[in-house]
Amino acid sequence: MNPPNTDNASTTRLAIGGVVAVIVLNLLVRSFVKLGGVLSTLLVAALVAGGMALWFHLQHRRRPLPSERRRLIALYGGILALLYLALLGMMWLKDEPGPMGLFIFGLHYFSYPLLAWVVLSRKRA
Repeated sequence: MNPPNTDNASTTRLAIGGVVAVIVLNLLVRSFVKLGGVLSTLLVAALVAGGMALWFHLQHRRRPLPSERRRLIALYGGILALLYLALLGMMWLKDEPGPMGLFIFGLHYFSYPLLAWVVLSRKRA
């Protein structure tokens, strides 16, 4: 049995690929399928999380180690957080969002790293 490959470059590429997939899938789902709101966010988040888990498994033939999972989720969530903060800044310039708008905006963001964490850490029988 080969020792686990804990290459940080592959984890970084996977996180960046996940962010790119989130952007592309959101554009496709919201533009062409005309699906909006929380349902489209959950659909895209689940698809990307499943894709990242599948890609990791195909590359390494194993589940991610806890340190790899933490790094992947931190990079994926961190890059998305920066993009969401930029989007929030643009929203703020147009019109200051209310507390409920900020809450819904936060729910949309947190669904991505949360679903990735659930899918990547799920125990399979």
